[in-house]
Amino acid sequence: MSFDSFRFHPQITAGIRDLGYHTPTPIQEQVIPHALDGRDVIGIAQTGTGKTAAFVLPILQRLMRGPRGRVRAMIVTPTRELAEQIQGVIEALGKYTGLRSVTLYGGVGYQGQIQRLRRGVEIAVVCPGRLLDHLERGTLTLEHLDMLILDEADQMFDMGFLPDVRRILRLAPAQRQTMLFSATMPDAIRALAREALREPQTIQIGRSAPVSTVTHAIYPVAEHLKTALLIELLRHTDTGSVLIFTRTKHRAQHLSDTLARMGYRATALQGNMSQNRRQAALDGFRSGRYQILVATDIAARGIDVAHISHVINYDMPQTAEAYTHRIGRTGRAARTGDAFTLVTRSDTGMVRAIERLIGEPLKRETVPGFDYHAAAPAHDARSDHAPRHHAMPRHYEPHSQDERDNRAPRRHDAQERRSDTAPRRRDVQEWRSDAAPNRHKPRSRDTSARSTRADRSDRTVSGRRRP
Repeated sequence: MSFDSFRFHPQITAGIRDLGYHTPTPIQEQVIPHALDGRDVIGIAQTGTGKTAAFVLPILQRLMRGPRGRVRAMIVTPTRELAEQIQGVIEALGKYTGLRSVTLYGGVGYQGQIQRLRRGVEIAVVCPGRLLDHLERGTLTLEHLDMLILDEADQMFDMGFLPDVRRILRLAPAQRQTMLFSATMPDAIRALAREALREPQTIQIGRSAPVSTVTHAIYPVAEHLKTALLIELLRHTDTGSVLIFTRTKHRAQHLSDTLARMGYRATALQGNMSQNRRQAALDGFRSGRYQILVATDIAARGIDVAHISHVINYDMPQTAEAYTHRIGRTGRAARTGDAFTLVTRSDTGMVRAIERLIGEPLKRETVPGFDYHAAAPAHDARSDHAPRHHAMPRHYEPHSQDERDNRAPRRHDAQERRSDTAPRRRDVQEWRSDAAPNRHKPRSRDTSARSTRADRSDRTVSGRRRP
């Protein structure tokens, strides 16, 4: 099958050809016909499958007919990064259509968004909190809405945005086409789908398992040695661009600063950064100015960078599905990639859950020459300090494990996003005797290689922070 079989408007076809698209991906092949027929759709697919184009193309096709200058299609997404990514797809595919789109999210001023809305747009890509703010201000109306897309619905659930989403659904016209896309379908999302969609066509592509082009390895290590082991991994491994995930915003920033002081081209991406700084970090990572990006889970589905060679989980994700989303940033477009995870004894349960998900045991690895028995500094047995036995530069300043700055109350008592603050389940079972690591050098690859105050859009709704 080719894109020509969908019989898109010639101006849309021209945008498709400019991007070099010839054959639709499985999710596009199955979703687009139902979407073009006006049916409600549930699309279950992991990141990197081409689902954004699966809903953008039908939106463009529908909006080529009918009035312009009013919001007729809306895409609701959980993060600013995802909103900008979707906006880029709309601009590329709709290059010749004359259709206009706007992104609406917090962390930036209202005036520029209001001016765009007043000039007239047909498509809005929004985060729930800022959308509700515009509706309350009267700067946006949903009365002309024909199509509503809920993207990354399970992530919106994880981040506590379902009350906002339900409010948006109540405000939207009853007569509309609705599509919901999600990598997983927990019970809460199934319930939401029953409320929001009418006789939907469900399309599921594959299972929620990592792509086959990714090689997995775990590195057992004591908590206080994680930073030292990470640095040894970076020294011993040939890498291209590296994406490192941490559990908290404070840790992401501190680890990024530590790597930068050691001479690595590293930057952070975390929720306390202003939108301008977040965009600069993403742009720098895409361009190669930064080789290492240290991020929280808020970025797991919002980063669309083709050349990531390694994903390193500095902290274990909260769920096995979150592991899938994290490592889905590498091994894309038929390229190979590596996923390294630093694990402690308390991560045993999550290791087993991931192994069940991927259907095979995770390979245990060690770094030759690393002192795994080095004691934690006496003044803080829990601290994440590198042992003095390692030849670390004098400017190396490791950080404490017990970082709780991220959970301090912010102005207006806004709570931090769940993805950055919710404590992980701890399984304190000891390692199995058969899980001892093998001595093996990390697999080499030959690859080229603060916070700002929340504005009104970040106020809490039902005790949860808006995006």
